Amino acid sequence: MNFSLGDRLIDPPVLLAPLAGITDLPFRTLVSRFGAGLVVSEMIASGEFLTARPGTREKAELGAGIENTSVQLAGRAPEPMAETARHVADMGAKVIDINMGCPAKKVTGGWSGSALMREPDHALRLIEAVVGAVDLPVTLKTRLGWDGDCLNAAQIARRAEEAGVRMIVIHGRTRCQFYKGAADWAAIREVVEAVSIPVVANGDIVDAATARAALKASGAAGIMVGRGAQGAPWKLAQISAELYGTPAPDVPRGKAFYQMVAEHYEAMLGFYGKELGGRVSRKHLGWYMDHAAPDAQLRKRVLTAREPAETLQLLDEALACDLQVAA
Repeated sequence: MNFSLGDRLIDPPVLLAPLAGITDLPFRTLVSRFGAGLVVSEMIASGEFLTARPGTREKAELGAGIENTSVQLAGRAPEPMAETARHVADMGAKVIDINMGCPAKKVTGGWSGSALMREPDHALRLIEAVVGAVDLPVTLKTRLGWDGDCLNAAQIARRAEEAGVRMIVIHGRTRCQFYKGAADWAAIREVVEAVSIPVVANGDIVDAATARAALKASGAAGIMVGRGAQGAPWKLAQISAELYGTPAPDVPRGKAFYQMVAEHYEAMLGFYGKELGGRVSRKHLGWYMDHAAPDAQLRKRVLTAREPAETLQLLDEALACDLQVAA
């Protein structure tokens, strides 16, 4: 099973969700190495991008041209979003995604992200501006609605398709739910039935069983994995193998697991620099150590070490008992 975005085949239809501070270039590269139909960059704020605020332009430049990467944009005004889309396209982007799903207060407070679902007419103008600005597939990521009284994902999806959007990802919660409760995959079916373009289900999909259940309940063309991939960059490929018969990933164990983690750690240092990379890496190292469950003191030493050589030495010890790595 697969689907196309223009001339781009999404195969397998298992996608990596954009997660702020997590799906950076080093992590997307690692996930792609195991196998994924599409990986989506961290959200790029159009206003910050255009004023060249440190960090935003670099996120787009470093990875925009990679074949299976979609660059996600967020913003409030059509003109800056369109201009940002043109810049990202010039950098080599293959797919552009519009963020209308982020629930964070700092995003919705500026009337971006899922706050746009409260103003469908304005959201449509933004969508039309981006689609009209580039000769690339444009996709859209939303939630079911703002809250239980504003479940308008299907209506927005229908209008987005008419405006030229080529794929829609729906997180099965409202904005006001944030990440509480369970994702309502069955509610996504209304969106699937409202459009003819591919719809991808997102929310609480962490393994093949939940992926299969989400597909059955929603009727979606594919699934998107977010938090389920934290500490498990092979997870998308593992789900693909079980659902679609693609080659099963070689999940690393023992020294191979340590080597993968060490390479990811060093890639983060190379991408961000020693100081920032050391800080950014801590959450990833913590998730990796969850597989091995080292004692609390050793875990703390890994996460507080200041020198890369010391971190790597301690990691070797901390990951020695990775009995749960394939979970």
